[in-house]
Amino acid sequence: MSTTVTAVYEKGVLRLLQPVPLRERQRVRVQLLPDDVTEAVDQALQGLIAAGVLTPPAGRPDVELLSEAERQDLADRLGSVPGKPLSEIIIEERGSR
Repeated sequence: MSTTVTAVYEKGVLRLLQPVPLRERQRVRVQLLPDDVTEAVDQALQGLIAAGVLTPPAGRPDVELLSEAERQDLADRLGSVPGKPLSEIIIEERGSR
């Protein structure tokens, strides 16, 4: 099981801001990420979820999924952006090598 929680460092101890489903004295591995990094990751996840490319990870019920109509509207708007598709740009760049 993998869970992400926010903690505050106080007097040499990390204090979790949410309860976690752990047994007493259970060992876990901790990864420290500054708030600015986690905010950037959250924004990236929100964009991928909004585009329908990614399903929200477990434990993130606060993410609102787009309806089929909203997804289609987004696809239509993204498809009408002027300029070449990224795939064409990549193919052109590969051809010049």
